[in-house]
Amino acid sequence: MEATMDHLGTRAATSSFDDWVAVRGEALLRLAYVLTGNAADAEDVVQDALSRALPRWDRISQADDVDAYVRRMVVNAHTSWWRKWRRRESPVAEVHADAVVAGPGEGVASDERRRLWAACQALPADQRTAVVLRYYEQLDYDEIAALTGVREGTVRSRVSRGIAALRTQMGEETGGSDD
Repeated sequence: MEATMDHLGTRAATSSFDDWVAVRGEALLRLAYVLTGNAADAEDVVQDALSRALPRWDRISQADDVDAYVRRMVVNAHTSWWRKWRRRESPVAEVHADAVVAGPGEGVASDERRRLWAACQALPADQRTAVVLRYYEQLDYDEIAALTGVREGTVRSRVSRGIAALRTQMGEETGGSDD
């Protein structure tokens, strides 16, 4: 009978974790996608973060802000993934974005998004992370500092430099118009 009680207790904790993931999982995947640049890597990053969260769920679920805690785990998993990738991959000097063939229903707005996305991917990882957390996740600078483990001033600098780089790149590609 005690084995059943232990089993039920474990199931209850897992169920609570499963419920939380069912509600917040898509948001974590979107965050990871914007950080990594593709769905497969985003799934790997989220899976890594959640596989680390599950055994600690009793403690994590008691945190003041569970979402922030697990988002931090996703950011950390992405950073670890990026460091491993950087050691084994050799980035190319130029990305040929024009090699992508437009699909049905894609128009000017889609081309703008594609160009903006390519510009985001060209940012250094720390700037891209700061810009994504600030403008995609709509976090304040102090929240980003807490998530990434750097000072608020560093976050402000990374966001500022990232946005400046995006403006420069998008301005060059749009002919520099200031509409």
